[in-house]
Amino acid sequence: MPAIEMSNPAALPADWRDILALTKPRVMSLVVFTGLCGMLAAPVTPPLALGFTAILCIALGAGACGALNQWYEVDVDAKMRRTAKRPLPAGRMDRDVALQFGVGLGAFSVLLMGLATNWLAAVLLAVSILFYVLVYTVWLKPRTAQNIVIGGAAGAFPPLIGWVAATGRVDVLPLLLFVIVFLWTPPHFWALSLFVRSDYAAAGIPMLPVVAGPQNTRRQIFAYSLVMTAAALAPWPMALAGPIYGISAAILSLVFVVLAARVMGNRSTEPAQMGPEKHLFAYSVFYLFALFMVLVVDRFLA
Repeated sequence: MPAIEMSNPAALPADWRDILALTKPRVMSLVVFTGLCGMLAAPVTPPLALGFTAILCIALGAGACGALNQWYEVDVDAKMRRTAKRPLPAGRMDRDVALQFGVGLGAFSVLLMGLATNWLAAVLLAVSILFYVLVYTVWLKPRTAQNIVIGGAAGAFPPLIGWVAATGRVDVLPLLLFVIVFLWTPPHFWALSLFVRSDYAAAGIPMLPVVAGPQNTRRQIFAYSLVMTAAALAPWPMALAGPIYGISAAILSLVFVVLAARVMGNRSTEPAQMGPEKHLFAYSVFYLFALFMVLVVDRFLA
């Protein structure tokens, strides 16, 4: 879409749904949930108003990441069927508006977090936003097949931020939660990227399935699922969580590994619509929700 068309207000029938789409609400929901669980798992529960404000700041920060990601990748999104109908590539919104919205939302979320909770949580939120936008979106994603591995750190910050917002300090358990999300991201995202490999190839994005091929990607999915399982189980033997969490994590992770093994065993060059990759991707979302939920349940029933 030529820049002159995208900056023409007469050609921009944007509404509130386009503003919402800029924030990537489906991604935001998982970010908010893990942030909330990190807060609830902490030994100190903040007052309701402050807790709500902290989670709101995490949500706003995630929304800022989504908006700035779409502002920067508008040309890439226009080349992919999965993203071509987003507000910017579809021409329903001015690109400058998306930039101003993203920067404003991010700055406001960090400032409000610092004023409402503590400045350590605000710094971590700022680092997560800058890491996602500058390190992942601008630097890693267009240059290396390991983009989602390193860039996954951005999505691993919320439980740590939630914990720090409640306690004002960094402890071992939230660091483990960070590691779990960090290790969960590659198998989760690669399962999806196997499905949309042709989109990434058309857009010139060096995702692992494009660069290394489906079989290598499937092997790495399985390898990461094993390491992720070890991290997910670690809080129990380290006495940071009880048996409710430990047993649940073992069962949930076993299912994850079995599904990853099925992905690794698939020899198809083009994943089927309801094949093992799709099953793993769907389960991986449930897995993270369930794992963090049982951690909170374990904390309150211990």
